[in-house]
Amino acid sequence: MTKRRHIYLVLILGALTTLSPFSIDMYLPGFPAIARSLGTSTAEVTHSLSSFFIGLACGQLIYGPLMDRFGRRRPLFGGLTLYVLASVGCANAHSVSWLIALRFVQALGSSAAAVAPMAMVRDLFPVKDNAKVMTSLIIVVSASPMLAPTIGSYLTAAFGWQSVFVALLLLAILMGLAVAFTLPESHRRHPDFHLEVGVITRSFLSVGRNAQFYTYAVGGCVAFSGLLAYVAGSPTVFMETFGVSGKVYGWIFAFLSFGFIGFSQCNFILLRRYRSEQIVNAALIGQTVIGLVLLMGALQGWLGLSSTIALLFAYLITLGLANPNASALAMAPFSQNAGTAAAFIGALQCSTGALASYGVGALPTSTLVAVATMMAAAAVLGLGMVWTGRRNIHGAVPASPAAATALPH
Repeated sequence: MTKRRHIYLVLILGALTTLSPFSIDMYLPGFPAIARSLGTSTAEVTHSLSSFFIGLACGQLIYGPLMDRFGRRRPLFGGLTLYVLASVGCANAHSVSWLIALRFVQALGSSAAAVAPMAMVRDLFPVKDNAKVMTSLIIVVSASPMLAPTIGSYLTAAFGWQSVFVALLLLAILMGLAVAFTLPESHRRHPDFHLEVGVITRSFLSVGRNAQFYTYAVGGCVAFSGLLAYVAGSPTVFMETFGVSGKVYGWIFAFLSFGFIGFSQCNFILLRRYRSEQIVNAALIGQTVIGLVLLMGALQGWLGLSSTIALLFAYLITLGLANPNASALAMAPFSQNAGTAAAFIGALQCSTGALASYGVGALPTSTLVAVATMMAAAAVLGLGMVWTGRRNIHGAVPASPAAATALPH
C-alpha cells in the first residue's frame, strides 16, 4: 500500500467515526431554540439525546454480526441511508415526540459508521500497524467535541436549528459517496456465518461473566455516564441558568472537551510509572470527590459560571484518565472474541449514558442540581462497583500501555 493510499484510507475511516460524535454534539446549542419551536421544555428535548444513546447501544450490537456475515460495505451503506432518511425527518419534526423517535432511528444508522471503521482497520492494514492507525482515528474523533458544538451554534444562529440536521445529512451523503467510489470491500461475505440469536447471546454472556471484564467495563461505564449527564444538561445550564449565548456555549463546550480529550491522550505519560489499575483507582476517587463538591455547591447555590466551569473541567480530567484505562483492563482478558467485548463496552457506555441523560431531564430540580446529582452519582457508583468487583478478580490480566492510550471511547 502506498503512503498516499494509506493516508487516504485513514482519512475516510476517520471521517466515518466522527458521524456519531457530530450527531451528539452539533445540535446541543440548539436545545432552547428546538424547545421554543416545538412548544416544549428544554428538559423534554434532552430526551432526544437519551433516545440517540439507546439507538447507539442497540446498533453497535447489531452491525457487528451483520458485517461479519455480509461484508463491511453493504451494512455500512444501509446504515448511512437510514441515517440520511432519519435526518430529513429530524429537520422536519413538528413535535418533540417525533424528534425523540427519529433520533433513535438516526442513531441506528450512525452505528454502522462507528462499527465499520474499527473492523476495516483490522482488514486493510497489517496487524503491526493497527495500533498506529487506531490512534490516528482517535485523533480525528477527538476534534469532534471541540468543533461540533461551535459549528452547530453558528448554524443555529444563522439558519435555525433545522439547519444542523441538514448539515448532518449532507455529511452522511458525502461519506457515502467516498465509501462508494474509494473504499474497497475489505471482508468477503461468509454465507456459513449464521446470525443465530442463541450463538450471539452465548458469546456476549461468556464475555460478561469474566470478573475482570464486568468490574472495569460496568464500573468504568457507570463512571463514564457522568460525562454524558454533563453533555445532556450543559445547554440548559450554560444558556438558560447562566445566560450565555449559543456561540459562547460552543466555545465553553470546546474548552471543557479539552480536559477529557487532552488527558486521555496524555495518559501514556502516567503509564510509564503506574499500572492501569492504579490510575483507574486514583482517577475514580478524584472524580468522586469533585462530583460531591459540585453537588454540594449546586445545592447550596455557591456556584457561579467560572466555578462551575472549573469543577466540570477537573471532573472531565479524571474521566480522561479513568476511561481509557478501565476500557483497556476490561478488554485485556480477550483475544479471540475481542470484537464482542468491544461491542459490549460500547453498548454499556451508551446504555448508561441514556439513563444519565434521561435523569437530567427527569429530576424535579433545577438543571444545574440535576446535572450535579447525576455526575456525583455516576462517580460514587462507578468507584463502588470497581472496588467491589476487584475482590472477584483472580489472576488479573494486565492491560497493555498501547491499549490504555488508544481506547478513549
